[in-house]
Amino acid sequence: MKTILITGGAGFIGSNFVKFIYNKYPDYRIIVLDALTYAGNTDNFLDSMKDNSRFVFWYGNVRNGELIDELVSQSDVVIHFAAESHVARSIFDNMIFYETDVIGTQVVANAVLKYNGKIERFIHISSSEVYGTALSEPMNEDHPLNPKTPYASAKAGADRLVYSYWATYEIPAIIIRPFNNYGPHQHLEKVIPRFITSAILNEPLTVHGDGKSERDWVFVEDCCDAVDKALHCDLNKVTGEVINIGTGRSIDVITIARMVLKIMNKPESLIKFISERPGQVDKHISSKEKASEFLKWSPAIDFETGLRKTIEWYKNNEMWWRKLLWMRSIPIVMKDGKRELY
Repeated sequence: MKTILITGGAGFIGSNFVKFIYNKYPDYRIIVLDALTYAGNTDNFLDSMKDNSRFVFWYGNVRNGELIDELVSQSDVVIHFAAESHVARSIFDNMIFYETDVIGTQVVANAVLKYNGKIERFIHISSSEVYGTALSEPMNEDHPLNPKTPYASAKAGADRLVYSYWATYEIPAIIIRPFNNYGPHQHLEKVIPRFITSAILNEPLTVHGDGKSERDWVFVEDCCDAVDKALHCDLNKVTGEVINIGTGRSIDVITIARMVLKIMNKPESLIKFISERPGQVDKHISSKEKASEFLKWSPAIDFETGLRKTIEWYKNNEMWWRKLLWMRSIPIVMKDGKRELY
């Protein structure tokens, strides 16, 4: 029985991946570590999983070296999702991003190094935010790293830290850079669930600036499939590599707001424009070539289908998200001293 350690496994992408692997590989044992910050939620796991000996949950922080050492020593594979991950929140409270995303990653990488002969592979989940605004289209893995927010810079630091451990110590590391994920169980601070829940409640859909900033949107099940392929592909081919996970299509935020309202039969008058977010990225669009070549992966769910699936999930799971409503917005002090809610 192969044992997979998944850090940050109670978060959005992490919990979706845990369920994906749990259902697909009945002979795998899964250890989940999560600090259960505001974004981690054990309600993301099925009760049937919690009662199964194949699933083990540990409440703890990735900066806890003794705990990480113990869990890595029990594992065959480490998949590192754990991170503070909200751009606007990093502007409001940036220190925790460096502590978790950079120092936490170093602790995990050190444990992988200690058990280098035992760990088959170490998959680090980075982010497309490390690139900043697209200087070329589509953005391939050689695009310069120009992080524009504290969150993005913390993820860039962790990304390059893992790469340096591969280059220096030859740990079996693979770096995955997902573009913007969306889907079930995503925290309401993120734009798509915020739009959907606002529409359900007939409240304004707040759009930063003119809403023309574009992102490459990946349905979370497709992202889980890509990480699964990184877990099972030829290790000799992917060790030390960086691989983007994106669709090759970008859609701007105002278009998404209008799509949500149209699908939900709500008026466009619910859209409300607010000030542009500091450090905003103008455009992200991913190259798909390397993911196709190295992982034999391509997205299976188009945005329109994924958005409808996501809307249905939030409509049917109001008990899950109602308790998160107070965290849909956070305060940011702008450079002119003005306080804005984002």
